[in-house]
Amino acid sequence: MPTPAPVFVAGTGRSGTSRIADIIGEHPLIHRIPMETRFIVDPGGLRDLADALTHRYDPIVGEDALHRLSDLLTVRIPGRRDDRGGTVPELVGERRYRDAVHRLWPRLVACAYDEPTPAEGFGDADRPAGPFAPPSRRRILPRHFRDRDELLGILRDLVDTMFGGAAVDAGKPTWCEKTPFNLLCMDFLWELVPEATIVHIKRHPLAVLASHLAQPWAPPTVDGALAYLTAVYHRWLTWRNTVDLTGRRYVEVKAEDLAADWPGQRRALFAQLGVDDAVTAATFQSHKLAHRDNQFDDETREYVRAALGTIITAMGYE
Repeated sequence: MPTPAPVFVAGTGRSGTSRIADIIGEHPLIHRIPMETRFIVDPGGLRDLADALTHRYDPIVGEDALHRLSDLLTVRIPGRRDDRGGTVPELVGERRYRDAVHRLWPRLVACAYDEPTPAEGFGDADRPAGPFAPPSRRRILPRHFRDRDELLGILRDLVDTMFGGAAVDAGKPTWCEKTPFNLLCMDFLWELVPEATIVHIKRHPLAVLASHLAQPWAPPTVDGALAYLTAVYHRWLTWRNTVDLTGRRYVEVKAEDLAADWPGQRRALFAQLGVDDAVTAATFQSHKLAHRDNQFDDETREYVRAALGTIITAMGYE
């Protein structure tokens, strides 16, 4: 079969994104990047930079975006380990990651210069306040890309180098990246990688909320989790109801359907990704999806169902 397209996995979180990314990554032709890379859609990442150097450009906005991207790529991401102890640079190749990041900056910067800053304390306009030279700070003038496609090509090179190189190391021709909030950034993902397939995995919103309550990064109360999730669902549904996905490589699946007929649904999933079927160690199983069914008492369950009522229906559940 022809080389499959790159894959982005999306969802609300706690909907099966990790499991389906594992399954896709077990296919002989697709390498899963083993952790959420976070530099494409997170604040300060490539999506923010693309706007700051194009239609939101001014020198201050652009410089701020470069500062944030630099902090993300050189400090925060290399310093963040997943639950298996790995970092993104280690998982895509440390030398490859560092070289790709270093090659990025000259393509985004018009010039750099030192801006004098006045010394604190008593002094005259033409003399420093004391025996030390006036301090200065390094300033960066970012490029303004009138042609957004030129900038997207530069950012795509970064992704191809890291993810494509990791796939080659694994002996596979393409890659799969999973970040749940890819769900809210599909327009940009298709700008960046037009041929990509986006796999959106859904799970009953009641089960998603129950699972969020058990996570240290989510609000610990029912009302807090409802506020967190309903905003995500409404953003997604608003976008979905206004966009035309004709011609887009978009796959939407329910975790419950995958569990109900795993072999058949697996074949259908891989067919939609443009690859032959392959048996995988990871699967979807109904009893694992149902283990939170008794988490709420009857009163709380009815309260949550009422709060999520229109969302449950809109997501295709009862």
